[in-house]
Amino acid sequence: MKRKIQRIAILGYPRDVNLFLTHKILYEWLTKQQYNVVVESGIARFLNLNSVNTATLEQIGEKCDLGIVIGGDGNMLCVLRTLSYYPINIIGVNCGNLGFLTDLNPDNMINMLSCILSGEYFLEKRFLLEVSIYHEKIQKNSFAVNEIILHAGKNVHMIEFAVYIDKFFAFSQRADGIIISTPTGSTGYALSAGGPILSTSSNVVVIVPMFPHTLSSRPIVVSSNDKIMLKIFDCDNKAKISCDGQCKFSVFEKDKVMIYKSKNFINLIHPKNYHYLNVLRKKLCWSKNFF
Repeated sequence: MKRKIQRIAILGYPRDVNLFLTHKILYEWLTKQQYNVVVESGIARFLNLNSVNTATLEQIGEKCDLGIVIGGDGNMLCVLRTLSYYPINIIGVNCGNLGFLTDLNPDNMINMLSCILSGEYFLEKRFLLEVSIYHEKIQKNSFAVNEIILHAGKNVHMIEFAVYIDKFFAFSQRADGIIISTPTGSTGYALSAGGPILSTSSNVVVIVPMFPHTLSSRPIVVSSNDKIMLKIFDCDNKAKISCDGQCKFSVFEKDKVMIYKSKNFINLIHPKNYHYLNVLRKKLCWSKNFF
């Protein structure tokens, strides 16, 4: 059963400050439609509006029914990791480049949102990955919507590591790193490294080596319920674990890195006419259908 949308949050930091005009247009339209509108605290000062209700991301997650993120996929990733703790629904307005996660175009967002707010939408639930890094007695944790990457840090050089899947030794490798990606992230770094495009509804994870020192290395698709462990060896300089390219942690020789399906989910709202194949065809410039 669809939740009635009453309280709506406006979020997102576009790279160009001129794009805050989109936030202002959206705010004024939503308030005119008599919705209870909340603006993320950090961006309220850019809107030059009086008596704006503001809230932190956590407060928005607790109190709002819908979050509208204006910006690119980077904005969405940052917001989604925090809001995955809450049942709030999210949709994005694409003011970035590719925009795999942002469905709406700024030019027609009002018309599309009118349909969505009248109930013409569908909800998609997507899982996240969680990583735990064990260094002696220290444990660090983080989440990723797209991917978790083990890499050599700022200096490009090979690192040596072993991969275990559900405690079973899979392979060891010398490479620039390795990507562990969700279906959502399969169109990101994993795709650039030669990984497959996964249906966003699939319950799998893809493991993609980065520039491995062997010709026989290939991406592997495993169940999202499998737990993946990385052991790092022969690491003269500290390596890094990155989550969605935003959260970074140092890892050292003999550290254990555990990667597994998170209990958190993200709730994405899509327009009625949304289809993932349409997104791929448009964003990746696939050939036209001549039939």
